Amino acid sequence: MVKVDMKRGVTMAENSRTSHYIPVRQDWLARRTEDILEPDLPIIDPHHHLWDRPNWRYLLDELLADINFGHNICSTVFVQCRAFVRTGGPEAMRHVGETEFVAGVAAMSDSGIYGDTRVCEGIVGHADLTLGDKLDDVLDAHIAAAGGRFRGIRHIVAWDPDPDVMNPGYSPPQHYLMDERFRDGLRRLGRKGLTFDAWLYHPQIPDLTAAARACPETNMVLDHVGGPLGMAGYAGRRDEVFTDWSASIKALAACPNVYVKLGGLGMRVNDFGFEEATDPPSSATLAETWRPYMETCIEAFGASRCMFESNFPVDKGSYSYPVYWNACKLLTKGASATEKADLFAGTAQRFYNLEPVAD
Repeated sequence: MVKVDMKRGVTMAENSRTSHYIPVRQDWLARRTEDILEPDLPIIDPHHHLWDRPNWRYLLDELLADINFGHNICSTVFVQCRAFVRTGGPEAMRHVGETEFVAGVAAMSDSGIYGDTRVCEGIVGHADLTLGDKLDDVLDAHIAAAGGRFRGIRHIVAWDPDPDVMNPGYSPPQHYLMDERFRDGLRRLGRKGLTFDAWLYHPQIPDLTAAARACPETNMVLDHVGGPLGMAGYAGRRDEVFTDWSASIKALAACPNVYVKLGGLGMRVNDFGFEEATDPPSSATLAETWRPYMETCIEAFGASRCMFESNFPVDKGSYSYPVYWNACKLLTKGASATEKADLFAGTAQRFYNLEPVAD
C-alpha cells in the first residue's frame, strides 16, 4: 500500500521496512540533482538488472533514462534476476528464457536507435550448478541463446539463519559453496571459459575463498563487496561486522582468480538508511559512508581486480544513478589514471571479455 506523507511531500511505501527491497520513489530522488563530474570518463556498468514485476518495471526505456543522465556509460552487463523465465519445458532449461529476453534487448541496443551505449553487451544468467553432466547442456543453451554475449552464471548462495535477512525469492542451503556438486559446476564454468558471479553475505566470504582455491581454473567475482549485513540481528553492530568483513576480504584477495564489484550498498540488507532521510544522499555523503569498504577492497585486490557497479534498479531506492557514479568519482580523486581506468571500465572489460572502451 502506498501513502503520501504530507509533511515531507514524498510518496512512501506503507510498511516499506518489512520489504526486502527499498521502494523506488522517483519524486524523492528528484530532490537531489548534481552536476556530472568528469563526464567524459568511460564507464562500463558491470551489474544491472531488467525486469517487469508488479508495480516495478525496469526495462530498456527505464535503464536508458538512468544511463543517459550525463555519465559516459559505454557498455553494460546484465546479471540474472529471474526475469522472463520460461513457464514450461524442462526445469533446468527454464532460465534460458531470461537469456533469450536479454539478448533481444541487446539486439535492440546494437541497432543504434537507442544511442551509443552497448546495453547488455555481456549477459550473466542462471543455471543450477549442482546438475552435474546435465549442466553442460544448460550452459550450451545459454550460449546459443545469447548471440555471442553470454559471459557467466550467477547461482545465488546468500544464506543467513535469520529468515528476515533472506531474500524470499531464493532459498539456498547453508555452505552451498562447500558442496562438491556445486564445485563441480564451478569447474565446468571454467572449462567453457565462463565466469561465476558470487552473491552471498559477509559471513559466507570464507566459503567463497575455499571454493576459489579449490577451483582455480574459474574466474569469479564477488558481488556487492561481499554483502556486509546491517539489518535484523546485525543492526547496531556496524564496527563488529566491518572487522569481520575486512578480514575475510583480505583473505579472499589472496586468490588470484577472484575479483570484486564495488557497489550494491544501497540495499535493505546493508541498512545504511539513506532512504529514511528527507532528501536523497549527496554523492559526497555516499563517498564518505562507503570509503572504508571501497578502500579496503581496492587495497586488498588492487584496482586491476576491482570494478564499480550500479546494481540498478535494486539500489535505486537509496539514490539516483548519476549521484552514484559521482560518488565513485569522488572516491577515486587520488587514484592514478591507470587505476581509475581499471575501476571504471578496464577490469570489467577484461573480466567479462567485452570490447575495449574508447579513451
